[in-house]
Amino acid sequence: MRFLFYLLGAYLLGAIPFGFLAGRLKGVDIRRAGSGNIGATNVWRLLGPAAGLVVLGLDMAKGALPLFLWRLGGRGEGWAEGVLALAPVLGHVFSPFLRFRGGKGVATAAGAFFSLLPFTAPWGVAFFLATFLAFRYVSLSSLSATAAVALAAFLGASPERSLPALLAAALIFWTHRENIRRLLRGEEPRFRLRGSRR
Repeated sequence: MRFLFYLLGAYLLGAIPFGFLAGRLKGVDIRRAGSGNIGATNVWRLLGPAAGLVVLGLDMAKGALPLFLWRLGGRGEGWAEGVLALAPVLGHVFSPFLRFRGGKGVATAAGAFFSLLPFTAPWGVAFFLATFLAFRYVSLSSLSATAAVALAAFLGASPERSLPALLAAALIFWTHRENIRRLLRGEEPRFRLRGSRR
């Protein structure tokens, strides 16, 4: 019963749409502006770098917090930790606060799985930065980092930890399906470091 409480809390915490709330504070519905995504990249483009970085940090924190609290309570490892890492990612992508529509899950998954599998963090960061510096596509960089983390988890972690990481990676690739199509057509917008305010 206690685990179910943590699981529901992890899902609902992940479902808090910080990007959407940041837009509301500025009088902007970011679901109807820019890329339409509630993630940090769209917030950066619409509201500026400071807002984008705050949303990025909050989205990562809500991914990491459930597992931190679980460990703080002295709970055991195993499948419970893997499921608690996956739950906030599902909450972010399928947020009940936005009629089960949410973001793409990259930042929340980074917070969750870097906490669950710290050895994957250097791979994720390195692949993201290398891809971004080479191509300036946040979507492609996110997918590159996601694939690197999933592969590192598959090769270096037990099934109860690697399987949730692989499921999260599959979900992130699914949420990026339109980005992948635009990349293949050469229509994906490149990221500019200077935010464009609406």
